[in-house]
Amino acid sequence: MFMSDSKLYIVSTPIGNMSDITLRALEVLKSVDLILSEDTRETDKLLKKYGFSKPQISYRDQNHTRVIEQIKDMLKNGKSLALVSDSGTPLISDPGFKLVRELALENLKLETIPGPSAVTAALSVSGLPTDKFLFVGFLPKSAVQIEKFFEKYSDIDATLIFYESPFRLSKSMQIAQKVLGHRQACVCNDLTKMYEEVVRGSLNDISNQYLNKKIKGEFVVLIAKKDY
Repeated sequence: MFMSDSKLYIVSTPIGNMSDITLRALEVLKSVDLILSEDTRETDKLLKKYGFSKPQISYRDQNHTRVIEQIKDMLKNGKSLALVSDSGTPLISDPGFKLVRELALENLKLETIPGPSAVTAALSVSGLPTDKFLFVGFLPKSAVQIEKFFEKYSDIDATLIFYESPFRLSKSMQIAQKVLGHRQACVCNDLTKMYEEVVRGSLNDISNQYLNKKIKGEFVVLIAKKDY
C-alpha cells in the first residue's frame, strides 16, 4: 500500500479523458490528508469517477495569501497534501507557482507526480519540430498586444506553443500570419476528449479555416520556427 508522509505532492490529472490518470496519481490522492484544488467541483468529478472522496480546500492565486499559512501549518504538523488543477499539470498556466516557491524557500518537502499536459500532448501530434520548443502560456488579449507578442518571438529558433480562446483564434492566426509570414502551424482542440481535432497547415490556411466558424473548447496552438 502506498504510504505518504509530510509533503506537498504536485499531482497531474487528466486533460480530458478520465482514463489518462496514472496509477501513482490515484495512489497519492487516496493517501493524502487533504487536496488543494483549483476548483473543488472539478476535483470531485475525478474522485467520484474512481470511487473515493477526500477533504479539499480551494487553492487559487486569488486566495493564496489567505490560505498559505494554513497550508504551511498542516505540513509542519505532519499532514500530507496534494495540489491539483482543473486539468493537466499544476503550475503550467495554472495555480501553484506562489505556493511551491514559498514552500521551497522554507525547505518543506515537495514531490512531483507527473502525468498529462496539453502542451506536450499537442507537441507530440503536431508534426512540427520537437527538439526545441517554447511554451508561453496564454496570448495577450488585445490585437496590438498580440502583434507585439509575435514580433517579440518572431526570430526564436524553436516551435512556439501557446493557449488561445476560441473567440480570438481566427483573429490571432491572422495577426500571426501578418507578422510571421508563411509558416506551418498546428491547432489542437479538446485533446483526449470525444471531439478532439488536430488541424495542420499554413497560418493562412488555418486562419481561413476558422474564419466565421463557431467553435468552442480548449485550443493549443503551435507555430513552426522561421524557414522550417
